Order: sequence, then C-alpha cells, then structure tokens
Amino acid sequence: MTTPVIELREVSRRYDDGPPALDGVSLTVRPGEAVAVLGPSGSGKSTLLNLVAGLDRPDTGTVTVAGTRVDRLGEAGAALHRRATIGMVFQFFHLLDDLTVTENVVLPARLAGTGRAEAGRRAAELLGLLGIDRHARAYPGRLSGGERQRVAVARALVNRPALLLADEPTGALDTAAGEDVGRLLTALNAEGQTLVVVTHDLSLARSCTRRTVSIADGRITGDAPSSALAPAAVR
Repeated sequence: MTTPVIELREVSRRYDDGPPALDGVSLTVRPGEAVAVLGPSGSGKSTLLNLVAGLDRPDTGTVTVAGTRVDRLGEAGAALHRRATIGMVFQFFHLLDDLTVTENVVLPARLAGTGRAEAGRRAAELLGLLGIDRHARAYPGRLSGGERQRVAVARALVNRPALLLADEPTGALDTAAGEDVGRLLTALNAEGQTLVVVTHDLSLARSCTRRTVSIADGRITGDAPSSALAPAAVR
C-alpha cells in the first residue's frame, strides 16, 4: 500500500491551562489526495497545520510526514524537512517586498542548496505555468492580490514538495481572485500534487478538494467527500 504523505496518530496539543487545541486527532492523507480541513475560528485547524509543518510539537501522539517522524525533529531538523518536503501558501502571501517576483520564488530553492541557474530555470518554468511570467521582474507591491497569491504558490512549489499546505489561501482576496486561486489549486492536484487546504470557507473546500475533514473543539467531527458540501461559507 502507498505510504501516506501525512499520518497523525492520537495527536493532542494543549496550550497553557486552556482546553486542548487538538484532542486525540488521527488523520491519514495519501499521495495525490486533495483534502480540506474545515472548521470555524478556534477549532484547531491552525494547530493541525503547524504540527504537520513541524512548526509545533504535539504533547502526545505521533506526526509523520513523507515518511519522517516530524514530532521527533529538533527545530533545525524540522526546518530542513519542511524546506525539502512541504510547500506553504498563506492568507497574506508573506512575499518580500524588496525582492522581485523571480527573487521571491528562487529564494527557497537557493536556501535548499540549488544552484543559481537551476533555481532560475525552475522559477521561470513555474511563473510561465501559473501565467505570471510577464511579472518576473516586478515587485510584489505592484501586483494584484490574485497575482501575489500565484507568486506565493510558485514559491511554495519551487522545491517540488511532496505536500502543499494552503492556509486560508483566498481569505485576503476578492471573490473573483479567490475563485481563480481555487481553480489553480484544482489544476495542481489534477497533476498529482498532494494538497491540504485549511479553511473555514465551504465554497473553497467544495471547489478544489475531493475530501473534507471537519474539526470542532480540537476533534475531528466529520470526514466526507467535498462534493457533499453546500457552496456556502461559515465563520
């Protein structure tokens, strides 16, 4: 059987003396899946993403990503694993305004040790595929929100990650740009990219994923085909 890209087993995480942010969560995501993690603010979505990305550690349970026990890694090891294995797309892009579009996309590849020429070729390839190559020498501040999110996607893909994590990728966009990004994520998954979209937006989950995992109060409350969702949003 194919090795899962993500495998969480009985994972719990508590902060201070409050209720658990995650409480005994088990989740498996296999190569090529497109999964939405859906829930209101405070449900545990961000904690789940941080644990998968190695940005946080569970109090109990195991987190395995692309065959590596992420929960056992130190800070430096987690950063190296994340750089090689995971691409991340955020709500507010997190592009560096003093770097050009190409320089933003190339940066993770250069940090991973890729040569300048090879990184530049990969960046040019992605910008062309995503339809923003005409902006290669522009600075992010001159782009629309949808264009900046496409740059962020290119940056996330530059190291050919096993997993693409998208955290509220349409939250800062207008409706038209959000739909455009949703179609882009759908196309990437159709080409085999494993995708996990963390969102509270039912419409996005329905449009670009095939499976939706619902979270409330730190626990998984549902796991069903995304096609069963109504095209609405919850806050």
